[in-house]
Amino acid sequence: MTIALMAADSKKELMVQFCIAYCGILAQHEICATASTGRLVADNTGLPVHLYLSHAHGGTEQIGALLKLNEIDLVLFFTDPASDALVDDLNQISTLCDANSIPFATNIATAEILIQGLKYGDLDWRNIVNPKNSKK
Repeated sequence: MTIALMAADSKKELMVQFCIAYCGILAQHEICATASTGRLVADNTGLPVHLYLSHAHGGTEQIGALLKLNEIDLVLFFTDPASDALVDDLNQISTLCDANSIPFATNIATAEILIQGLKYGDLDWRNIVNPKNSKK
């Protein structure tokens, strides 16, 4: 499956720690991310991460385009509720996930549930929606 990672600046370290903790599960899937989040995750975990542009240069739009095409199976977008800096991006990504029934987490608690579900096959139904991933 293809997993997209995004994080507000204040949540990037949390995303890195999450990916370190779940590296074994994440390593079995394709990971993509906006540039700075992805670089931090790759550097700290050794996971291969396909990097898109940074948020400021259109990375959210690139990931959004893949969501529209239903080519991403899970989105982890750690947001900062104390900041409204990424509210428009959050709304865009949330709407696209809802429109395509793509599992979406904005915090570590929900992300852990989704990752555990991924581990136990609870998200295998995405292979029907996105058959290219059933070959992995």
